Amino acid sequence: MRGEAGSDAVIVVSDEVREAGAVVALETTLVAHGFPAGDGLAVGLEAERRVRAAGAVPATVGVLGGKIRVGLSEDELARFDANARKAGPRDLAACVVQGAVGATTVGGTLAVCRAVGIRFMGTGGLGGVHRGFPAPPDVSADLGELARTKALVVSAGIKSLLDVPATLEVLETLGVPVLGFRTDTVPLFYSAHGGPPVPARVESASETARLARAHWELGGGGLLLARPPDDSLDGIEPLIEEALAAASREDVTGQAVTPFVLTYLHEHSGGRTLQANRDLVVANAGLAAEVALSQ
Repeated sequence: MRGEAGSDAVIVVSDEVREAGAVVALETTLVAHGFPAGDGLAVGLEAERRVRAAGAVPATVGVLGGKIRVGLSEDELARFDANARKAGPRDLAACVVQGAVGATTVGGTLAVCRAVGIRFMGTGGLGGVHRGFPAPPDVSADLGELARTKALVVSAGIKSLLDVPATLEVLETLGVPVLGFRTDTVPLFYSAHGGPPVPARVESASETARLARAHWELGGGGLLLARPPDDSLDGIEPLIEEALAAASREDVTGQAVTPFVLTYLHEHSGGRTLQANRDLVVANAGLAAEVALSQ
């Protein structure tokens, strides 16, 4: 595990993470912006517990006190609330220099993974091409960062508010393998059904680890392992369209769209999307740990 220990280091890796054999990176945007106040911390801690239960070490990533920290204490994780700056790859240096609390996105976390040598990450859903592209001309930095980072990301597919087929096309162009974990179609975040076919299906953590190693030996970058949610929440698409329409009416754009839509869904689904989101984040972290242990 790479990472400096001096007082001038930009990235500080905890001793536990530095000494671990199997490590799973976790983001902090989910903690700060993915759930109602207080719930995000509980989900982040539960994801860490699931990683530990599988036998790996969690490396939750965020910017605090002018440092990018890889491996956070519970007290440190509690500082990532709605006031935290959403930190993608472009924002990390600014958060460090300006002393901001920076909650890392998938792309921001992957940039740190590349710097310190972490190969596995668990999250909820991958960012991608927004619906209506090119108006708005919005494509998540997650995609480019995944393409250039030798890491495997476990998610419940691609965020359901996005254009999933278009995102798959971009991933193909970037040379990113998309693997379905015991599924032939891409999960649609809350729903296990209705997505496009996956290019390849895998049946186990060990098969996934072997495929990742082969991809990296061929000079490839990142991979996406799409795990369907255990309890598929079907029929949610009309509510997603309502949420996106509400975001448009209120001129919500850019990085603010995802938290707005998630909040709308949680409030208008009777809490069903909130519970589904919690469950899939934790389950994906556990699967990422299983793959890391199989490397």
